Amino acid sequence: MEKTGKPALIPCLDVKDRQFDGVVVVTDSFSKLTDNLECLKKPLEEYAQIDGSCDSEIVVVNTDVIPSKRLIYAPTGPLNRDYDDVRRFSDAAVKGIKRALKAGCKNPLLVWPIDDSFPRAGLVAILGSLQALYVPLEIREALPDKAQKADKLGIWGNNEKKLKCGIIVANAIEDGRIVTRDIGGSDPERMAAPRVQEYIEHVFKDTCIKIDVISDEKTLKKEYPLLAAVNRAAKGVERHQGRVIWLEYEGEGPIEKTLFLVGKGITYDTGGADIKAGGVMAGMHRDKCGAATVAGFMKTVCILKPKGLKVVAGLAVVRNSVGSECYVSDEIITSRGGVRVRVGNTDAEGRMVMTDVLCRSKELAVEAVNPQIFTIATLTGHSIRAVGPNYTCILDNGPAKKMNNAQKIQEVGDEFGDPFEISTLRRDDYDFVKGPSEYEDLLQANNQPSTMTARGHQMPAAFMIGASGMDKHGIDSGKPLPYTHLDIAGSSGPYPGVPTANPLVALIGHFVVPRICPGCNK
Repeated sequence: MEKTGKPALIPCLDVKDRQFDGVVVVTDSFSKLTDNLECLKKPLEEYAQIDGSCDSEIVVVNTDVIPSKRLIYAPTGPLNRDYDDVRRFSDAAVKGIKRALKAGCKNPLLVWPIDDSFPRAGLVAILGSLQALYVPLEIREALPDKAQKADKLGIWGNNEKKLKCGIIVANAIEDGRIVTRDIGGSDPERMAAPRVQEYIEHVFKDTCIKIDVISDEKTLKKEYPLLAAVNRAAKGVERHQGRVIWLEYEGEGPIEKTLFLVGKGITYDTGGADIKAGGVMAGMHRDKCGAATVAGFMKTVCILKPKGLKVVAGLAVVRNSVGSECYVSDEIITSRGGVRVRVGNTDAEGRMVMTDVLCRSKELAVEAVNPQIFTIATLTGHSIRAVGPNYTCILDNGPAKKMNNAQKIQEVGDEFGDPFEISTLRRDDYDFVKGPSEYEDLLQANNQPSTMTARGHQMPAAFMIGASGMDKHGIDSGKPLPYTHLDIAGSSGPYPGVPTANPLVALIGHFVVPRICPGCNK
């Protein structure tokens, strides 16, 4: 776990710097290659005369204007249409870097002309390049000779101060995204709960992050009873036994904001007794991407050390196994919040494991300075049905809605290339989870897949609010607590494929970047 596979990010003010063996240009038009990028314009214009596809396809141009002679042009396509956004830069950078690797580059230089319509285009392009250069943890460990795709990644800029600041932020975000991808993307044995603990303890050893791990079965059953129910079938196998992992950061100076982050970390989801049949179980090692995102967020915070910010993170890391000890539908279990919950579907385990951790976060938040609580989970296929495979669904409770939280985070997400779609909690969602009989207070889920359930990604948030006791902290209470649920089933990334680590970038952009780079918009 010593090597992350990330190349060194090298600032560069001169595209003719000899330490780079290829130049990757990301832009929508040759005309933007002005001033100290002017030398790149002519060879591209000449090439365009013989290849009309170079405004839409990646091309490699042999030219003497740069020492390496490799000029890779990665067009973004048009940027001025209603539906164009900053992700055009990320998409182009991914393709450009991959093409540079195929051409034999080990030290490419990334170049993009400043584009005033997208202030974060440079950072987004850098992060796109680093996404393309990520090497999965299992490959790094098993095949050391393939542990790194590139040695250096040059980052061009025309302002040295802003360039260095941008590289600091990009480095920290990427270190967090590596943690997120490592945990979220690794197979169910490499990142079984005890090994997630081992990985996290290694990542945060001798840092400013405090770690507290709860693994004792009696403690879990007493303090996290819903999570303990999901853990029942796994606890008999030592290497699969569940964990609640708490991470805490406290910045220098008076605390102005306290974040509570709760991440779903289902290391493998068989569906439990309501087993996932018909071939839909494959890929369920990705059901830990919520907890992975939270761990990655803490890694970036650990590096950037924002002042005035406190972050308390709870990772619910459990395997939803099937067997003689597994919990089943119809069971009634009392949550940490004292709510009697009837299980409706064991494949809705995510809301179970997060609820008690959310309840503990709520208890801490009551005494915290300016608290705000988030749950982050690959929770429902319905969210993908509702908004597509590339977007995070964000849902606010009453106090969070009053502060326009979802809208603010969506704006930052659009700026940083990490987009959100806003959903709304309605009375229908709360009505849906009310206990249908006098036996129980709440129903955990119906017995249909979320994709076949009306409001299938909103209703789980209403359940967690009720079962955790968050409903006692709405706008009508004496102690309102802003709470937001993020369903990242779509935005966390494709399978097969590499996790995106979304929505880490937007959350860092919203809560951390303004504290370390006030006034910086590039």
